[in-house]
Amino acid sequence: MLTKFETKSARVKGVAFHPNRPWILSSLHNGVIQLWDYRMCTLIDRYDEHDGPVRGVDFHCNQPIFVSGGDDYKIKVWNYKQKRCLFTLLGHLDYIRTCFFHKEYPWILSSSDDQTIRVWNWQSRNCICVITGHNHYVMCAQFHPSEDLIVSASLDQTIRVWDISGLRKKTAQPGLGGLEEQIKGSGQTDLFGSSDAIVKHVLEGHDRGVNWVTFHPTMPLIISGADDRQVKLWRMNDTKAWEVDTCRGHYNNVSCALFHPRQDLILSNSEDKSIRVWDMSKRTSIQTFRRENDRFWVMAAHPTLNLFVAGHDTGLVVFKLERERPPYAVYQNKLYYVKDRYLRLYEMGTSKDVAVMQLKRNGGSYRPPVSSMSYNPAENAVLLTTNTGNADSSAYELYNIPKDYDSANPDVAEGKRSSGVAAVWVARNRFTVLDRSHQLVVKNLRNEVTKKVPAATCDMIFYAGTGSLLLRDSEHVTLFDVQQRRSLAKVKMAKCKHVVWSADMSHVALISKHYVIICNRKLDTLATIHESVRLKSAAWDDSGVLVYNTSNHIKYALSNGDNGIIRTLDLPIYMAQVKGNTVYCLDRECKTRVLSIDSTEFKFKLALVNRKYDEVLHMVRNAKLVGQAIIAYLQKKGYPEVALHFVKDERTRFALALECGNIEIALESARALDDKECWDKLSDMALAQGNHQVVEMAYQRTKNFSRLSFLYLITGNMERLKKMVKIAEIRKDTASHYHNALFVGDVRERIKILRTSGQGPLAYLTAVTHGLTEEAEEIKQSLGEEEMAIAVHPRAKLLRPPPPILQSDQNWPLLTTTRSFFEQSATARTAGGPKLVADFDAVVKVEGGWEDDEEVILDEEGLPAAVGEEGEDDEEGGGWDAGDDDLELPDLEPGSASVSEGYFVPPTKGTSQAQVWCNNSQLPADHAAAGSLETAMRLLHDQIGIVEFAPLKPLFMQAYSTARTSFVALASLPPLFTYPHRNWQDAGAKKGLAAVGLQLGTLVQRLQSAYQLATQGKFNDAVSKFRLILHGVPFIVVENRQELTEAQQLIGICREYILGLSMEVSRKELPKASLEDQKRSSEMAAYFTHCNLQPVHLMLALRTAQNLFYKLKNFKTCSSFARRLLELGPKPEMAQQTRKVLQACDKNPHDEHRLQYDEHNPFTICGSSYKPIYRGKESVKCPFCEATFLPAYKGTVCPVDQVAEIGKDSIGLRLSPTQFR
Repeated sequence: MLTKFETKSARVKGVAFHPNRPWILSSLHNGVIQLWDYRMCTLIDRYDEHDGPVRGVDFHCNQPIFVSGGDDYKIKVWNYKQKRCLFTLLGHLDYIRTCFFHKEYPWILSSSDDQTIRVWNWQSRNCICVITGHNHYVMCAQFHPSEDLIVSASLDQTIRVWDISGLRKKTAQPGLGGLEEQIKGSGQTDLFGSSDAIVKHVLEGHDRGVNWVTFHPTMPLIISGADDRQVKLWRMNDTKAWEVDTCRGHYNNVSCALFHPRQDLILSNSEDKSIRVWDMSKRTSIQTFRRENDRFWVMAAHPTLNLFVAGHDTGLVVFKLERERPPYAVYQNKLYYVKDRYLRLYEMGTSKDVAVMQLKRNGGSYRPPVSSMSYNPAENAVLLTTNTGNADSSAYELYNIPKDYDSANPDVAEGKRSSGVAAVWVARNRFTVLDRSHQLVVKNLRNEVTKKVPAATCDMIFYAGTGSLLLRDSEHVTLFDVQQRRSLAKVKMAKCKHVVWSADMSHVALISKHYVIICNRKLDTLATIHESVRLKSAAWDDSGVLVYNTSNHIKYALSNGDNGIIRTLDLPIYMAQVKGNTVYCLDRECKTRVLSIDSTEFKFKLALVNRKYDEVLHMVRNAKLVGQAIIAYLQKKGYPEVALHFVKDERTRFALALECGNIEIALESARALDDKECWDKLSDMALAQGNHQVVEMAYQRTKNFSRLSFLYLITGNMERLKKMVKIAEIRKDTASHYHNALFVGDVRERIKILRTSGQGPLAYLTAVTHGLTEEAEEIKQSLGEEEMAIAVHPRAKLLRPPPPILQSDQNWPLLTTTRSFFEQSATARTAGGPKLVADFDAVVKVEGGWEDDEEVILDEEGLPAAVGEEGEDDEEGGGWDAGDDDLELPDLEPGSASVSEGYFVPPTKGTSQAQVWCNNSQLPADHAAAGSLETAMRLLHDQIGIVEFAPLKPLFMQAYSTARTSFVALASLPPLFTYPHRNWQDAGAKKGLAAVGLQLGTLVQRLQSAYQLATQGKFNDAVSKFRLILHGVPFIVVENRQELTEAQQLIGICREYILGLSMEVSRKELPKASLEDQKRSSEMAAYFTHCNLQPVHLMLALRTAQNLFYKLKNFKTCSSFARRLLELGPKPEMAQQTRKVLQACDKNPHDEHRLQYDEHNPFTICGSSYKPIYRGKESVKCPFCEATFLPAYKGTVCPVDQVAEIGKDSIGLRLSPTQFR
């Protein structure tokens, strides 16, 4: 008997299994009903409304209810979801012994000591039938599983079978028999009494009172147990019933007896403290399980699972008769397993499942099941072990699997059988047996002993590769070398049940009842995992992940201990192999099953542990990874930036963004949350990073005026500080007002504040100290004599703040750090493509120099020939003849002679690094950094047609000044210059390239401030800002195509904003007196909506155009603007107003005036005239910003960028060495 669960309680008088859930009801002698989860081993609930012992309980097969009957003469129906008693059925006059639900009808069957059996309708809550006939206590009554029969047992020593078809016809199917049937039925009732239930058979044979009786689930059999210590088997048919046989062996009253649901077995328990298992065909006892001090009172079988429960004096026990784990062995894609006395082969690739041989039967109908299997692929042999738990009765069989077999009718194989607890292959033609004395014996294929191996005492052996075994004792698992006869390693683990090796034998999983220990080949523990539910099996994935399952889950475990749930299970399985997302397994019915799993989570964690970040990124983008578990895992492992890819909850995103220092995402989440605590945290992090623009926004959102004033002070923003003075005055915050005036240095404002707050003497002192005599005299006149008794300190100093040397518009500079792999990938993805690696050709410009190099001359052995060998061997060749015999040369001048003649020769001046930069690069930024302004201008003229260089002068000077540093070596010498290189690692003396000061990232940061100016409506300042960014693009250098694409996108953004905002400024300057002026203004507002703007700016442009067209009564076009605006998702206030406009326009969808605007015909806007150029019309473009113009403006300076000539032919802007390949 395999005990699965035990409880300790008062005497258990009734038990019942739930048909679907892992629950057991137990009714106790003290009046309590307990609901247990036998899988989790926990008490779920208890019910104690009965007064006295509760002897019968039963679950309904599909409703969330159960019934109980007790010694208080009451039958109670409970709802376990609502955790309460629904109603009570009253009618019995004595103790209630049993109560059961009918499987189909809403009936409850109860038996009682009042010598009656009652049938109740639990829906109508009344008694529908009282069955009388027994003349002593009725101890048990049960429904037949499928027929209209009831069987009952009584202390009057009889068993009665009742026919209740009349009751069914009367209550469950009224009126189906028609008028004649009803008349016939009513006549019988009058003459012979009630016809609802009639006695069909009376079984007499027991010598004492009968305690229990039940039907066989499928056969016409009845089993009964009585106080005469016998279990009797009865058979019946339609006409009679008779005793088949008697099972004798108990030596006290038999409390309960039942049929095994699947096998030809009978189970009975008794007050003799034992449970006995009987062979139904031979009626002999095959197993007996005893308890020391507890008498058994009741027993039940699970309707679908191989589980039994028995109640005794101190609790209950849930048990199995035998293991349900199918014996199987896996080799490559083949699965061998035993089912119904057949050895079967399942091919996992083709799903082919055939029987290869039939196992020999050793007589008798009951055969203990095979508990384990060991397969030898070299000899195609198999060892089948039957471990009964008793070493004397355990045995193994050696079979050779036939190569040719008939799967429809396989032959009975002759196996070699011997006693032994376990048998495992250790070599091609050797296997080791753990014999009944727990010693190791090595045998050959003829089942002959070749040697005995002395080893430490063990109770089980497992496979561990060729020549090795794993030995299990009570506390440890030992790796044992059979050849050397010594222990190699040991790991502490109690009661190891299964061992699973990885495919390359590098890792092993040791599995016990509740623990998994992952070890390497040397049995060093890598991870230990505890499960509260029983572990069943495990298999290694191809990637080295252990996939294991409990009774209700498939889980995974990495070698570092990380584990998680893959999927749930309805029934336990036994895994054979895991391939990809497929699990090949066997169930308890020995049926092969193929389950699908999602391996994304554990492959993601494995890639992260192994630092395979490209795989991680691929799964982030393509897999569906969600859940708090993944987020917590990434935070724990130090990858919060990866967790940001999964999180949708804004508060979690905010916390992760703070953790990884991502200001942009934190700001986005803070805006969505709009919580003071979030803004405070964001301001602290942004201040630590020097991002004072975000700090300013956070302080403004939280109205933290004191910190905001100090921020403006340290950044030198005097304009904003003056606004803070006014804000403090409006808020009537005197202290803040005075502090801000002090920060600004406004003495008069401070005097004003002091006078207003009644501090006249302080105001007078302030005026006198700062030399404001007029204010001092005015204050003096208003003060009394006592207040004037103050003297000005002779050494008083002016209290004025230091003037800011440079106002900090930009964020504070940060150190350049290497971004993580995931941040780089995120940036590359945002830019529209992967980050490309520049190859060597991008650095070295290949010219004709390769043709000038001489070939390397090799000798016969492939080595370089010595210099001069060829000349010595070929004297007549004249290979070294320089041809200088006939040169006419002048005499040497003094100073040009060699040193040997006594003249000084100055060294030849080298090439400056600035010249090297010009030689190595064709980029305008490098020439400007070198100071070669002429060549830089020529490059800009040829590449992007620039003709006006005056606006670019600050950028030329900035490029020149940032490309060199200087230091003083000696006081008498001029400063020495150094030339930083951007390719300093491999620059050398001739390959250097200038370190460019202006970076693409700087321009992108400036773009954000330009966006803010546009949002604030400062269009002239925004245009200047965008134009400054546009002018800076030719002076940057990018290293790859991704950055080149970003730079080109930056030019397009600046062009669209300069054109649109300039057009809007011009529109606002137009007169609005006449109708034509209004029409022109509306046209320009409509053109503005076709500029490629950010959504927030496009919404504002659409709202302006909508309002102008509405006023002009062009309702049709106005409705188009309104719909475009609503598609962008504006704020609720703007959306409500827009819907009102749209509703008004839809009532009169017509345009009153004709304008030069067709929204359905694609067009571009002329940058000078602000008129549309429709598709197909002639146009010219600016070679720099690519703005479009009418042909009349060709040859003029572009008004958008103000530097390039419109319509000039050019080769295009060059920013990267990759563009010259």
